Amino acid sequence: MLNLLCFSQQFYDLTWHQWALAVLAVIILGIAKAGIKGITIIIVTILAIAFGGKPSTGILLPMLIMADILAVWYYRRHVEWRYLFRLLPWMMLGVILGTWAGKDIPEAVFKQGMAVIILGSVVMMYWWDRRKSKVVPDYWWFGGIMGLIAGFTTMIGNLAGAFANIFFLAMRMPKNDFIGTAAWLFFIINIFKLPFHIFVWHTITPETFALNLRLAPGIFLGFFVGIRIVKMIQEQQYRQLILLMTAVGAVLIFFR
Repeated sequence: MLNLLCFSQQFYDLTWHQWALAVLAVIILGIAKAGIKGITIIIVTILAIAFGGKPSTGILLPMLIMADILAVWYYRRHVEWRYLFRLLPWMMLGVILGTWAGKDIPEAVFKQGMAVIILGSVVMMYWWDRRKSKVVPDYWWFGGIMGLIAGFTTMIGNLAGAFANIFFLAMRMPKNDFIGTAAWLFFIINIFKLPFHIFVWHTITPETFALNLRLAPGIFLGFFVGIRIVKMIQEQQYRQLILLMTAVGAVLIFFR
């Protein structure tokens, strides 16, 4: 209980750089949910630097849900339910495993674990981008493995995007169906995670939710900016920059 009180108290006295990082993170979050994939890790990195590893997961989750609602609304006509349900049960199991594994992990170890997951995700996405062949095994066990890893990593650090993206890429889905299906998947999963954050990890409190409400306008701004730029940006150059920034951010988390 004392840890929970201390955790809540810190949000009454944020420094200017914590506010700046939080605002930057939610704007990027809105852009990411508009359909620009691969930048969620940047958001996780920024918030972990600003608030710490485990507390940042509870701060981010309600804002993810707010952004998910926008994405589900905008891409409501683009969803492939059969692919979503191939991943969803395994992700839920992964969330439960991640809740158990992360409940009593010390903050320092939690942050280091997040850094390792981030760096691993960067390496995986870089390897994926460099491959000449984009063929990925389309077997039932492939969805199971990706779902378990995605569920575990989304609970530990909201880092499931890279693994879910690889699964959807394997399904060779059109761009809008890819974005819409991912939007519904993460909306359901993030709702599923809420009770674990509130009642098991105690990372979501009235104080953190009040912070979420103050930051919500940044999500709307980022989302509608993202809608405009999603068709303009050059994917390869953008991803290379994001991967580099993400790797640097992960190193900062590890040694902070």
